[in-house]
Amino acid sequence: MTEITTDSFIHDSNIEWEDLGAGVSRKLLTYNNAVMMAKIKFKAGAVGEPHSHPHVQCSYVESGEFELTIDGVSRKLTAGDSFLVPTNKLHGAVALTDGVLIDVFTPMREDFLAD
Repeated sequence: MTEITTDSFIHDSNIEWEDLGAGVSRKLLTYNNAVMMAKIKFKAGAVGEPHSHPHVQCSYVESGEFELTIDGVSRKLTAGDSFLVPTNKLHGAVALTDGVLIDVFTPMREDFLAD
């Protein structure tokens, strides 16, 4: 397997936001084949549509308020809270205010990389 990796040190100010549409933007931070960290920005009312993937995901609410649903269970989370999504569990988010999530995936999300 070819090693895919970023530099060891990444400066947030050097990364452009990728507009994903519908009030959601993303920055890919550090990653290699084993793990990936991303910053996801939501405008109030934006929805992270329910989806699943084979990656384990853990996320930190950097700012804002979100309603998270994982495997049919919903909770309101605010800045400083976190959540874990096991492999292949259906999950989604609704931004109750403007906010930012820091997502970590293992293994890395190759589907997030530009072709």
